Amino acid sequence: MEINELIKFWIDSSDDDFQAMTHLFEKKDYTWSLFIGHLVLEKLLKAWYMKNNFNTPPFIHDLVRLAEKGNLTLDESQKDILDTISTFNIRGRYDDYKREFYKKCSPAFTKEWVHNIKEFRKWIKTKLLK
Repeated sequence: MEINELIKFWIDSSDDDFQAMTHLFEKKDYTWSLFIGHLVLEKLLKAWYMKNNFNTPPFIHDLVRLAEKGNLTLDESQKDILDTISTFNIRGRYDDYKREFYKKCSPAFTKEWVHNIKEFRKWIKTKLLK
């Protein structure tokens, strides 16, 4: 695949995950909604990495590190948001961590973070499509 096709793949895959995140939130499956929300941004950051480095993105899930490796300039507020969203990657976490995360994912908490994911997604997609 050409680099532009790979970038499009990451963006399209992120868009699919965005829909899944929204559906999960609507169905009140809050922990999975936030987990998928992490993937939404991870895939867009991998598209950004490819656009700027013309190379396969690293196999990391830490969103701030991924942004930094892709030479994406973030302010401190954006870094804080991405740091928190990185904690939503619960796939490989220990059971006690998962249990605490499930407790944390109230409707209000999840609504706030889904909103943050949507806003960051909009911002980075604008940059990607320039």
